[in-house]
Amino acid sequence: MMKTAYDAKPWLKSYPAWFSPDLPQKRESVLDKFKRISGSEPDAPCIHYFDTSFSYGKIEQMACALAVKLAETGLGKQDRLMLVLQNIPQAVIATLAAWMRGAIVVPVNPMYTAREIDHLLADSDARIIICEEGLFEKAIKPISGNLPVITTSALDFLGETENPPKQLEGLQKQQFEETYDFLALVQEAGDRTPEDIPPAAGDLAYLVYTSGTTGPPKGAMVSHANIDYTCCVYESACRLNRSDAVLGAAPLFHITGIVAHEAVAFHLGIPVALHNRFDPADVLRLIEKYRITFTVAPITAYIALQDHPDHKNRDVSNFQKAYSGGAPVAPGTVKKFQETMGLKIYNVYGLTESTSPATITPLGEEGPVDEESGALSVGLVIPGLEAWIADVNDPEKILPPGQQGELVLRGPSIVQGYWQKPEETAKAIRDGKFYTGDVAKIDKQGWCYIVDRKKDLINVSGYKVWPRDVEDVLYQHPGVKEAAVVGIPDQYRGETVKAFVSINEEYAAQVTPEALIQFCKERMAAYKYPRKIEIMDRLPKTPTGKILRRELRTDGSG
Repeated sequence: MMKTAYDAKPWLKSYPAWFSPDLPQKRESVLDKFKRISGSEPDAPCIHYFDTSFSYGKIEQMACALAVKLAETGLGKQDRLMLVLQNIPQAVIATLAAWMRGAIVVPVNPMYTAREIDHLLADSDARIIICEEGLFEKAIKPISGNLPVITTSALDFLGETENPPKQLEGLQKQQFEETYDFLALVQEAGDRTPEDIPPAAGDLAYLVYTSGTTGPPKGAMVSHANIDYTCCVYESACRLNRSDAVLGAAPLFHITGIVAHEAVAFHLGIPVALHNRFDPADVLRLIEKYRITFTVAPITAYIALQDHPDHKNRDVSNFQKAYSGGAPVAPGTVKKFQETMGLKIYNVYGLTESTSPATITPLGEEGPVDEESGALSVGLVIPGLEAWIADVNDPEKILPPGQQGELVLRGPSIVQGYWQKPEETAKAIRDGKFYTGDVAKIDKQGWCYIVDRKKDLINVSGYKVWPRDVEDVLYQHPGVKEAAVVGIPDQYRGETVKAFVSINEEYAAQVTPEALIQFCKERMAAYKYPRKIEIMDRLPKTPTGKILRRELRTDGSG
């Protein structure tokens, strides 16, 4: 690659004086960081789960016990353990237990259906599944075959609480003949410790599945070193220290929850308050109760907090390190949150393949607004990362600062590739450079702006929806002749899913948008199914027969 204006890393000159461009070079596993705290400060708070708290020592003891039981099933070095769990302590315990066996964690969205989970199970070749009890009969049992399945309940570690969470109302403990009970296994193993198979920094910690536009979900191979590096970024950019406390609002199956919540907490030896399903009243209470200082959440979460009347009755003054990622943020939204809550929101941008942050707004800094697009900057490129803006039609051509093109990244946070998909890896990562598929620009001061998506991914409240996944379900309906799915602007979710369909003539009198929405709802995760469906005589196409998504996006923005 020829010399470019980006070789000098123009973003460095915009770093505040305290934000070092140099991060520690030695990499460790996340487990090493955790054990350092659990060994030296076993009584330090590790997890807050509603009104129940667990120390680092207690979490380690339970993780060791579970690791003993996982070893008995044969889980070993670099084997895969699938977790289909909400943000509950068991997700953290199981992750640590897997790492004690040198295994790889495969976190899966518990909103997925059996069809969606089955693909990930086959692709990852997971040896064991741990899931919540309510998912077993419908989502796991039909696909698990002879695999060992461990079930657990969000109630198991709830303890005594004066404020029972609404999302757990009516939940009851279940037992299944075909599964092992998580809590029973931990209690049975007691204080036993597993054979030590410590992961090296370069070993894989996770397979995090990410959706693309050209095929089914791909497992991004995230190493312990990747995570350690980006934890150092968060520590430095957000000025985190041992006095901080993390709100675990992002799901632990998402790279943000994995890195910015769970791993950052272990990295620093601080507590993380896990929140099962986002409820603004509960979150405001937790921020006050546990003096939460830091989180990364989609902008929809902050809107929900400012719109909830309880924010006036809660002391949230400690919540000074609030970061937003997952979807573009309008400058007016940030301003309103500051006026309503007296708190700032800082922008961060990242991807699964960059192990969370790729650009970040250092704490206390004001991200500028792009005059051309009106977009609020997503921050400065993180330390140690190289970045370029490439011509969308000619990736070898690097554009000067201020011009729009595809954002290209290279550095220690970029994942190794996609699990068992060398061709997909070669397309996305060339010469160590990751082609993000996002259209961006970097100004002369080094501030980055995400302008558009090269890919067709739809971003619903931080969840990524692959259009073809929705289209495949629509095509299962006998009345659907053609289908195309796009994202349309949504004031609350950022984007929402809209489908355009044409109908087979014999079904024209009986197929309605409402019926098709219900059809999808029964077959997809809740955030995926289209909220709007428009029936057309024919879908717009190119001369070669390719559906014109861009035209649909323009015409169907309402």
